[in-house]
Amino acid sequence: MFESRRNNHKEKVIITAALTGAVTTKKDNPALPTQLDEIVKSAEACCRAGAAAVHIHVRDEEDKASMRFDRFEEIVTKLRAANFPGMINLTSSGGQGFSWEERIRPFKELRPELASFDAGTMNWLNSVVFMNEPGFLEQCGKEMIACGVKPEIEIFDMGMLNTAKYYIKQGIIKEPAHFQLCLGAPGGMEATTENLVYLVNHLPENCTWSAFGIGKGANEITLSALAMGGNVRVGLEDNVYYNKGQLAESNEQFVSRIVRIAGEMGKTPATPQEAREILGV
Repeated sequence: MFESRRNNHKEKVIITAALTGAVTTKKDNPALPTQLDEIVKSAEACCRAGAAAVHIHVRDEEDKASMRFDRFEEIVTKLRAANFPGMINLTSSGGQGFSWEERIRPFKELRPELASFDAGTMNWLNSVVFMNEPGFLEQCGKEMIACGVKPEIEIFDMGMLNTAKYYIKQGIIKEPAHFQLCLGAPGGMEATTENLVYLVNHLPENCTWSAFGIGKGANEITLSALAMGGNVRVGLEDNVYYNKGQLAESNEQFVSRIVRIAGEMGKTPATPQEAREILGV
């Protein structure tokens, strides 16, 4: 068994804020940023609070999940024009029914530091099939290499981790790889410390990793990841509640909690530049 933190920094924690997602609505939590200026404002606030990266989805004018390039382009342009210091991480999976080209074009043309790479197909929320067929993953990985975008490899179960390791061997994902361990999504592994430890024990030696939990296991995964030397993702994409029965006030509220807890453990949030150095982007 390798050291659990792998290539993660011993004293720095990379905090990623997942701002919007494709499923959560303002009916779930009115604080959810869905329109362009709301997303930009939330990204800036999270960076000020201690996040080194923001994970970005877009919605259409009616707040529905979207992969519209013009929406991504406007957000990225506004952030860059404002000299946003954080790393930009664009989704490649903004909902159901989008073409391969619609999913790849945002990171291919806008060239963020990171983009999501969902390493397999799953029964998403026990209601729809979240398609990530081999052909798409191979094309996605090759395009990321070609345009210099680092894949954030999202892992929802052990099968996806095995798939990612296969693509590393094939050269479709370059090492050192960066993994985001996603626990608690219906259709994937439950958000428990036992499952997190299992996944981390099977990560390749030459990698960095982060984790988050969805729903009631969110705080358990956060604390366990910090104890194991992992990085952490938080935000309204993954949880609308700050604690049981308490709606979150904002994305930056989640970020501030991680900064505080990490400090109690003798760790500090990585600055965006430190995070770039740790991840090699």
